[in-house]
Order: sequence, then structure tokens, then C-alpha cells
Amino acid sequence: MSDPDISVVICVYTEDRWEDILAAVSSVRAQSYPALETLLVVDHNPALLERLTKEYKQATDVRVLANAGPRGLSAGRNTGIACSYGEVIAFLDDDAVAERDWLRRFAEGYADPKVMAVGGRTMPVWASGRRPDWFPEEFDWVVGCTYRGLPPGRVRVRNVLGGNASFRRTAFDVAGGFATGIGRDGDKRPLGCEETELCIRLTRARPDAVLLIDDRAVIHHRVPRAREHFGYFRTRAYAEGLSKALVARSVGAGKGLESERRYTTRVLPAGVARGLRDALLARPGGAGRAGAIVTGVLTAAGGYVVGSVRARRGGATFTVAEIEEPLMAEAEGGPHD
Repeated sequence: MSDPDISVVICVYTEDRWEDILAAVSSVRAQSYPALETLLVVDHNPALLERLTKEYKQATDVRVLANAGPRGLSAGRNTGIACSYGEVIAFLDDDAVAERDWLRRFAEGYADPKVMAVGGRTMPVWASGRRPDWFPEEFDWVVGCTYRGLPPGRVRVRNVLGGNASFRRTAFDVAGGFATGIGRDGDKRPLGCEETELCIRLTRARPDAVLLIDDRAVIHHRVPRAREHFGYFRTRAYAEGLSKALVARSVGAGKGLESERRYTTRVLPAGVARGLRDALLARPGGAGRAGAIVTGVLTAAGGYVVGSVRARRGGATFTVAEIEEPLMAEAEGGPHD
């Protein structure tokens, strides 16, 4: 595939992020590699749907859609996939802005026909203006960002990270869509891992598939003050454990925890050592970062145990959606009209 058409899907759910949503769309419109279209998928919020429809009424490059499935990020993404026209579908968080060459870097990755997904690097934008001293970079996934320990450059990975990712359309033909019942639904738990489960499912269906992360495909993700607190850190780590248990139950612990083993045996111990070293050198936050890493590991492990028990008892399940062809009626003629 050369110079693929790329549709961008942005899932939205609250008017509290109105300015963020507009900024996200503007960053897509400013790309050096133009998007074929931008789809705003509204998650069961009629007031926001109406407001966005009015905002982009005259736009030929932006379409506003209602989530056609159950509440939650996964169903919203599946709606966007089904209604899009691009050969590649990219996903951008509603509280993030993409750098100018974001889509260009994605497009370059698809020069290899075996590449089925390309992700990028997500940088935190802290509401307070700076990273909290105690917050370890190894746990930036807690706030939806690229964490310390991922390899630099353009590299092959087990899974991409959902808020800054793209997939060939054919990937969904092969593997189905995002699983509902596992990803974000407001503040309910579990709160993640839907892209991990999809990527593992994809490589099982297509063993020759290549998944990449290119750290030059950069977005900047806003971190609100509420997520800068230790309480959120612990809650999110616990939720990650719950989600990982669902994934492992579905695809097996061997594949489901493949990347996590290296992370917990190499990356995190090195982070603890750096924190303790900084504490000995009287650098701010060293002991806090070391303690946060230990707490995060134990909390995630606790969530995994609880999630595993629930999964065995059948109390936590998720459903894989099949993606249909682009919904012509919903698209009102498509992006080229």
C-alpha cells in the first residue's frame, strides 16, 4: 500500500472536554499528510451530539456520529471503523493533539504489506505544569501515555496503545473489532487493555502480521489534575490488573502477559534502583518514585488476582464485535461528496 487514505476516529463522551475536542480535530486538520476524513463518535450523549453536529455542519472533512453500540470506548471505535472509508483507520484521544507529521509517520509504516498496525508516542501534558515528583515515568501508562521501558525508534511490538494508534482496515476483517465489556466506559472498571486483546487476536489470526510503534508519530495528551494524585494512580493500577486478567483468560497467560514479564523483571527494578539512588543523592521525589513503583506493581497484581477469580466464575466477560462494510447511509454519500 502506497500513500494510503487514512480516516481518523475520535471518540467523545462529555461536554466537559469541549475545547479539547475542538483542539484534537484542529490538529488532525493541520496534518502534513491530510486525513481522508475525521469521524467524531459521540458516546450516548444527545446534547453533545447535537452541539458537535452544529459545530461541524458546514465541514466536508468532519462527520459527527452517534455510537451505534453499547456505551463505552470499544463500541465507539467500532462505530467509527464501520462508518469510515480509509484504507487505514487511526485513533486519537479526545483530549490529545497530534503533531503535524503524525499521520505521515503512520502512512510510512504501511509501505510494508505485512504491517497491520502502527502506533506512536504519547507525551503527557500535566495540568499542574510539571510532572509530580513522585510519579515514575515507568507508569505513564496510568495516564494514557508512553511509558519508560518501551524501545525507541520504529520497532516491532506485541500491541499498540489505543489512544495513538492505527490499523489497516483488513485487520478488522481478519480479527473483528474491539471487544466490548473490557475497555473504558466512563469511570467504570476495568478501564483498559482492549487494544492489547485486539492486537493479540489479530496476530493469532494472521501470524505473519507485523505491529509497529514509531516514536516519531507524536501526540500530546492532557493529564487533568485529578489524575496527578496518588489515589488515581492506585485505582488505575488496580483496574489494569482486572483488565489484564480478562485478556489472559481470553488469549492465555503466556501471550497475554508476554510483554509484562519483561516490564516487571527488568524495567521496574531498574526504576526502583534509580529512585533509591536519587533519594541517596537528595534529589526530589526519588523515594516517592521507588515507593510508587512498588505500590503500583502490588496493586496491579491484586487486581489481576481478583480479575482472574471473577473470570473463572464467569462474572466478567466481553464480546468481540464484527465490523461491517462502511455504513453508506450513515455517511451520507461519503467523504468525497
